[in-house]
Amino acid sequence: MWVSPEDVLLAGALWITERANPYFILQKRKGHGDGGGGRGTGLLVGTLDVVLDSSARMAPYRILYQTPDSLVYWIIAHGTSRKEITEHWEWLEHNLLQTLSIFENENDITTFVKGKVQGIIAEYNKNHDVKEDDDTDKFKEASAKFRKLFGMPEEEKLVNYYSCSYWKGKVPRQGWLYLSINHLCFYSYLLGKEVKLVVRWADITQLEKSATLLLPDVIKVSTRTNEHVFSVFLNINETFKLAEQLANIAMRQLLDNKGFEQDRSLPKLKKKSPKKVSALKRDLDARAKSERYRALFRLPKDEKLDGHTDCTLWTPFNKMHILGQMFVSTNYICFTSKEETLCSLIIPLREVTIVEKADSSNVLPSPLSISTKNRMTFLFANLKDRDFLVQRISDFLQQTTSKIHLERELTGSLNSSDDEVYSQHGSLLSSSPQHSLGSEGERTFNLNDSSVPTATQALMTMYRRRSPEEFNPKLAKEFMKEQAWKNHFAEYGQGVCMYRTEKTKELVLKGIPESMRGELWLLFSGAINEMATHPGYYEDLVEKSMGKYNLATEEIERDLHRSLPEHPAFQNEMGIAALRRVLTAYAFRNPNIGYCQAMNIVTSVLLLYAKEEEAFWLLVALCERMLPDYYNTRVVGALVDQGVFEELAREYVPQLYDCMQDLGVISTISLSWFLTLFLSVMPFESAVVVVDCFFYDGIKVIFQLALSVLHANIHQLLGCKDDGEAMTVLGRYLDSVTNKDSTLPPIPHLHSLLTDNGEPHPEVDIFKLVRSSYEKFGSIRADVIEQMRFKQRLRVIQTIEDTTKRNVVRTIVTETAFSIDELEELYVLFKAEHLTSCYWGGSSNPTERHDPSLPYLEQYRIDVEQFKGLFNLLFPWANGAHSDPLAVRFFRLLDQNGDALINFREFISGLGVLCHGDLTEKLKLLYKMHVLPEITHEQEEPDSAFEATQYFFEDITPETSCRSEKDDGFVRVTFKTEKVKKLNTPDYRHYLKLWNQETKPKRENTKDLPKLNQSQFIELCKTLYSMFSEDVAEQELYHATATVTSLLLEMGEVGKLFSSSSSSRKDHNMEGKSEPSMCMRDTADPKTTREAGPDDIKLEDSSPKDTGTSSAMLISDDETKDDTSMSSYSVLSAGSHEMDEKLQCEDIADDTVLVRSDSGLPHSTSIDKDWAITFEQFLASVLTEQALVHYFEKPVEVAARITNAKNVRKVGRPLLSTSDYEISLSG
Repeated sequence: MWVSPEDVLLAGALWITERANPYFILQKRKGHGDGGGGRGTGLLVGTLDVVLDSSARMAPYRILYQTPDSLVYWIIAHGTSRKEITEHWEWLEHNLLQTLSIFENENDITTFVKGKVQGIIAEYNKNHDVKEDDDTDKFKEASAKFRKLFGMPEEEKLVNYYSCSYWKGKVPRQGWLYLSINHLCFYSYLLGKEVKLVVRWADITQLEKSATLLLPDVIKVSTRTNEHVFSVFLNINETFKLAEQLANIAMRQLLDNKGFEQDRSLPKLKKKSPKKVSALKRDLDARAKSERYRALFRLPKDEKLDGHTDCTLWTPFNKMHILGQMFVSTNYICFTSKEETLCSLIIPLREVTIVEKADSSNVLPSPLSISTKNRMTFLFANLKDRDFLVQRISDFLQQTTSKIHLERELTGSLNSSDDEVYSQHGSLLSSSPQHSLGSEGERTFNLNDSSVPTATQALMTMYRRRSPEEFNPKLAKEFMKEQAWKNHFAEYGQGVCMYRTEKTKELVLKGIPESMRGELWLLFSGAINEMATHPGYYEDLVEKSMGKYNLATEEIERDLHRSLPEHPAFQNEMGIAALRRVLTAYAFRNPNIGYCQAMNIVTSVLLLYAKEEEAFWLLVALCERMLPDYYNTRVVGALVDQGVFEELAREYVPQLYDCMQDLGVISTISLSWFLTLFLSVMPFESAVVVVDCFFYDGIKVIFQLALSVLHANIHQLLGCKDDGEAMTVLGRYLDSVTNKDSTLPPIPHLHSLLTDNGEPHPEVDIFKLVRSSYEKFGSIRADVIEQMRFKQRLRVIQTIEDTTKRNVVRTIVTETAFSIDELEELYVLFKAEHLTSCYWGGSSNPTERHDPSLPYLEQYRIDVEQFKGLFNLLFPWANGAHSDPLAVRFFRLLDQNGDALINFREFISGLGVLCHGDLTEKLKLLYKMHVLPEITHEQEEPDSAFEATQYFFEDITPETSCRSEKDDGFVRVTFKTEKVKKLNTPDYRHYLKLWNQETKPKRENTKDLPKLNQSQFIELCKTLYSMFSEDVAEQELYHATATVTSLLLEMGEVGKLFSSSSSSRKDHNMEGKSEPSMCMRDTADPKTTREAGPDDIKLEDSSPKDTGTSSAMLISDDETKDDTSMSSYSVLSAGSHEMDEKLQCEDIADDTVLVRSDSGLPHSTSIDKDWAITFEQFLASVLTEQALVHYFEKPVEVAARITNAKNVRKVGRPLLSTSDYEISLSG
């Protein structure tokens, strides 16, 4: 291919010149092909190419351009083959060489050649629709090399590649580590030894960076079966972070089916950027930065960081310029100081009114002033690229303003003021008939009580309003707290733009006043931003979800009355109805989570302190940002944090860790502590203080507090003999945690009822406990927790996957003859097929095939395209080119519910029959496959589809048949023509229902199977021929098939005569006029029949004397009536002997085919509608031929097929093995 000209200093090094002229040189790489310096040189050059990442390994030919007086050469083309490079060389000689002699100046020649080559490349890209991307030529080369080395398709995108050593045993192999979206790959070629390694990210169970005395920097990658060690990295931190990120994406895909989608909105690459960075790598880096940014400032999850810069911020409260970093994103400007706790700031662009550049001075270089709606002004200085920054902020401001205007236009016409909307919606929601009992109770309550409806006030406010308030020391303390916060707001600002400092944290640790909780929870959690940017969203959601029922709403109804039942606010229908609305609305917003136990407890507390809409957005912040994956069906997030807690316990309370592990207490306690934020295990008034700190400081608070609880009970726990005793110790301690500042009347705590009647634990002050947790364990950092979470997430998700596999295998092991080991291997192959289609696309949507919330057996399902791949590898009947049509038939038979997907049980049921079934079961399966009506490619044409449907059902039950009343053991299905007309495709589900009886203990009667009509019989013959085409006993099987086919043809003809003799005379006469029959073309021209393969089957309309069924035609109607059994026997005998005589030629296997002419008779006359055979006839005919009996009865080596399937996955198709694999080839 032509390449953009690059200069080469040493043209002769490791290259041999093959052709040359004054301007161009064609060269070949030393050691490539025969000759070229001998074997030793070839090995050395090959090794150098791999180690130095040379493109010569992939393109061993090149063309250089050089002017006669210059020492600099330019590479203008390279090629993988001599043919390709020769074509380029000849084009240069014919089109360019003569033109170059015209030029006088060498510089002009160079410019002309470069321009010409670039023009050719541009023209090629235009003609072949090659899209421009940000990737450099060097990286594109590496991508091509990666795909060629590991057999990856175009869809598998390379992210980056690194030079490193792979330790194979005790020997390091220097090579290249390739990290792509779905795989980690390694390639090395050293002195003739080639090593390849491919590991799927989804199979990694552990990924860690470690250091030893011998190897200071090592990355260890573990799977279920192997451990791989890589070392000698130039930049180990970058490599490890990228590997971590890619493994995380794979885990996310296993968890909730969210695959990787590239962000196309990234800015273009700058010229100074490093050459090797790919667009994907930049995308992933940008994602990682945005994630850290969102977590640091609690921003909505779709916020993308645009950039950050060092600067100073003037803080008016202490009259200082604080050094820190400014972050700018689409909707926010944020600041954090270099000293972590000094000051942080969040300015939403929706609040900004003015952005202006102030005058520079020595004291204040490059200042920038930002003013907000609540009359606060922020002064930033020491900005390096102020003009560019102002331009970016202006662009984002413009977008924000247009969004706000649009929202106002949409909502402005509907309502006059926000308060009015709330009250309208509130009364509407209160009286909504969402729950028959609830609506009545609530209506009555609202009529009797004059308070504002539920939607506009926190439940605690209403609850306290009805109880008389007396002035006491606790209320005085509460009043003091409120005043302290008001003073703080006056000094540091109020609302989202407040300066957040160490003083803010101090106030939070002292406890947030009851009246301010909702407002401050909303502020610190970041929920205020989502609520401000989604006006009316919650009301719409409530309206949509009202009256809708699903599994989530059923669970919600069941748990409503278990949510803080001890609190008066939830002892009446008003609180219950509000809780129902919030939980149901969230279940409809996020169906992946829906509803999970523990959400009701947390939400009920949110409703006590926040308005209904605010409580909803706080729940969104909790479930989607602050406690990720906590409340999904498998509480993965809580299990991950449980693992993190175990790690922290080992580090911070090592003397207790071993004891707790032996008792198994950590896993038991931590789940309820984390899921409900201590609300279910502590007295209510104490637990809300924990929630205060959690919303301010995040998950680290829960870890700190949990460690403090363990630390405080260290001696009692060490003396415990079993987990029950340890649970009692911890339960009594948590029950004794009190909040002496609480102004609430005491609320009985249900958890205390479960503890023993021993001496009550001395009271523990919640504020002292929280403060001591910060003093002892405050060093735990959020970024360290994230690092530990990643490690635990790998472990938890892989454990869940293993549990799923075990449960699936345990469920079906009793239904099949496969061993447990075989089933596990097959399950891994089945799952791998699903995963690969997620990576590289399939014919159906992966989210439809993998739903982690479904029962174990249904979690992974495959469609017909994936089934074809497994069919070819595992099923004994698969046979090269002819396998696909049979695989499609098999798939339709296994797909019992007709959703075009099959689960593992259905897959195993089919494979089990082929591997362990007896001859009758296998033949019955083959027969069933062909009785199903075919889905034709003409589905778009309703007429032909209708004709096919009508024809199929007429064959099963001919309407003219008088014998249909008699019970002859065959199922007859009658459809009215009106119904059939409505179908665009034949409905075969009815037949699947008939055969579903097989799952019952009683054995299926073979007489229950429908008859096989003539077109289906043709397909069955095609299948048999294709099945045997590569078998060892191919000749014998073809002979046997020919004999059986002719035998069945005669049976069908005889059956037709029986049917026609009892039908009306008119039908009989019509039958006499046109008597098409199917036959074996033994007298055909050999040349013609050889050209027509098993797929080209024709029906010949021949006269009776030419067919093997001629004797059947000679029997009169009277004879048939008189002695049907005798005539049937004699006809069969005669027919088979006559056919045997015809089949004596040696080359029968090559010549004998059934042929169908596409340009033959019309549909109505080319198929004999009255012709049919039964399963018993088919079975009996096959049993007459020993070769066929032997073929269907021969044992199948399942283990060998599974091993072969795994090996093919490794080196054949681009689909990879069940786990990871290595290939070592000697060169």
